Amino acid sequence: MAEEEGPTVELRQRKKLKSSENKESAKEEKISDTPIPEKAPKHVLFQRFAKIFIGCLAAVTSGMMYALYLSAYHERKFWFSNRQELEREITFQGDSAIYYSYYKDMLKAPSFERGVYELTHNNKTVSLKTINAVQQMSLYPELIASVLYQATGSNEIIEPVYFYIGIVFGLQGIYVTALFVTSWLMSGTWLAGMLTVAWFIINRVDTTRIEYSIPLRENWALPYFACQIAALTGYLKSNLNTYGERFCYLLMSASTYTFMMMWEYSHYLLFLQAISLFLLDSFSLEQSDKVHEVYKIYIFSLFLGYLLQFENSALLVSPLLSLVVALMLAKCLQLNVKKGTFIAKIMKVINFYLVCILTVTLNIIMKMFVPHKENGHMLKFLEVKFGLNMTKNFTMNWLLCQESLQAPSQDFFLRLTQSSLLPFYILVLIICFLSMMQVIFRRINGKSLKETITLEDGRIGGRPEIIYHVIHTILLGSLAMVIEGLKYLWTPYVCMLAAFGVCSPELWMTLFKWLRLRTVHPVLLFFPRLMTELMELQEFYDPDTVELMTWIKRQAPVAAVFAGSPQLMGAIKLCTGWMVTSLPLYNDDDLLKRNENIYQIYSKRSAEDIYKILTSYKANYLIVEDAICNEVGTMRGCRVKDLLDIANGHVVCEEGDKLTYSKYGRFCHEVKINYSPYVNYFTRVYWNRSYFVYKINTVISFQS
Repeated sequence: MAEEEGPTVELRQRKKLKSSENKESAKEEKISDTPIPEKAPKHVLFQRFAKIFIGCLAAVTSGMMYALYLSAYHERKFWFSNRQELEREITFQGDSAIYYSYYKDMLKAPSFERGVYELTHNNKTVSLKTINAVQQMSLYPELIASVLYQATGSNEIIEPVYFYIGIVFGLQGIYVTALFVTSWLMSGTWLAGMLTVAWFIINRVDTTRIEYSIPLRENWALPYFACQIAALTGYLKSNLNTYGERFCYLLMSASTYTFMMMWEYSHYLLFLQAISLFLLDSFSLEQSDKVHEVYKIYIFSLFLGYLLQFENSALLVSPLLSLVVALMLAKCLQLNVKKGTFIAKIMKVINFYLVCILTVTLNIIMKMFVPHKENGHMLKFLEVKFGLNMTKNFTMNWLLCQESLQAPSQDFFLRLTQSSLLPFYILVLIICFLSMMQVIFRRINGKSLKETITLEDGRIGGRPEIIYHVIHTILLGSLAMVIEGLKYLWTPYVCMLAAFGVCSPELWMTLFKWLRLRTVHPVLLFFPRLMTELMELQEFYDPDTVELMTWIKRQAPVAAVFAGSPQLMGAIKLCTGWMVTSLPLYNDDDLLKRNENIYQIYSKRSAEDIYKILTSYKANYLIVEDAICNEVGTMRGCRVKDLLDIANGHVVCEEGDKLTYSKYGRFCHEVKINYSPYVNYFTRVYWNRSYFVYKINTVISFQS
């Protein structure tokens, strides 16, 4: 037996040796077939390094140049350095004035802790009301700016206003750099980033509001959102290495949380992004784990934001949290079925409906158990906006008449077309969308797809980051078509997506030469237009407002309370520090009601009615603006006095807008005539061409 076993064992060993030799030879053949980059490492590495270095240099330079351009343009527009402090502060209009006034308050505070306490228990802004200004107005940018100003010793080098606007302009530079990087990641060439920046600046009127209102929350927040999208784009790429994934994940986590802290409406924008990722997860099977990692970032940011924003209940009842929790629950309930089978397809459909039902259910439950004031006026506004409800309410109709809350005008589309942005965007979007649908259809039919997509395949819609951006831009574009103010969220990504498509060989494999000539058009327009704007001398001249603020600071008692339009009250709070009755903020029901009541000074109400309203808010002075009282609106029925007449029943809309009988004239006109009973309640103490200031009498005499 032993003798017989010897040859058999020997034979087995030979077979194993032969098979191992065959495997090794096969491996050698495969290795020899595949290109080995190590054969020319210096040449390849140098090319890659040069490409990355030049691209990064171009991205950083673009951001810095844009920030410097904004600073120069702002200086030329307002002659900022040649003006006194009061005249500079007047350039901050509306809610921008409120934000900057709190930055000034933080710098005046004896310590940072004391300044924060005074803002969180603020009773010196709105009469008869103590507010947590940090939470209600998202003043975290002002807190950070004040800390940086004092900690860096900038108070010895630069004035507070220059430091403040300098930070905002710097953030805009980061915004442009992030858009540059996103387009670069998608197209593979940094030339796409250059074209993105060119289009962004050419269409600056429709891409940013930085020129009109520097301290707006969106100007602080959107740069972080752009960084988050750039990191998410890199994170979703299929060919990213481990270190790249970790870097993108960390950058995405930090920017998501910072974005949420900077803007009270940020979670709504992240909700749209979560919907895009959910649809990406449904269409692209390979990215499921990455998408769920992003969901974890959302949950972490929401709960950390809830704790650090004074237990902000709006984050707990936000649709973002409900959607992410529903997605997590749906993943736990999914069956482990083989991909591509009929049961798997059925489960995909069931999972989609399950997520929708769970999201709505969880949101309703959270709103039942969590006390909140989650912008109820926004829901009412949307109902009226889409024709689901009718109202004569002044606030709702006033919001509907705001240009930023109406549908985009034809001028908006004309401007985008003239800069050649819109035609390219539509073309790129159509190609990407059709390619995406083709890939999805192939997956539904169970056809296998290549792991690596080559240029010749012509399947750009198979890349997960492209699928995400197509869905996201369609969602943002749909909202921008309804409300023009949302164009500032959509148009920057129109620039990025159009530039990516123009410079992507994958997309324009056959027509690249012709389209390359077309892309010169906006670049040629770039420098001449910017130089023209910088060379053009503009002047901001508002002596009437300067005179009014000077009179208040010199003549009005320190404890005086002023009443007037919310926009003017914001300027008074910033320039004088005096207490006011209302603010130009629209995220609080009580402030909205105050605004409506104070606006009654432009209605057809009696002197006694106006007096009762003003004294109920402890107002000492009333300011009537000629621009509102004698307003000649371009849009029919949208003047403040028209809206007040509708709300008060002084206009019958069904009978051709005819005025009904009112025994009282318009208050803002009648009070100027100085006859009884108006003179019994109000005494004029100051006036100029634009403003009339009346002292509200504490002792009323009805002697004519």
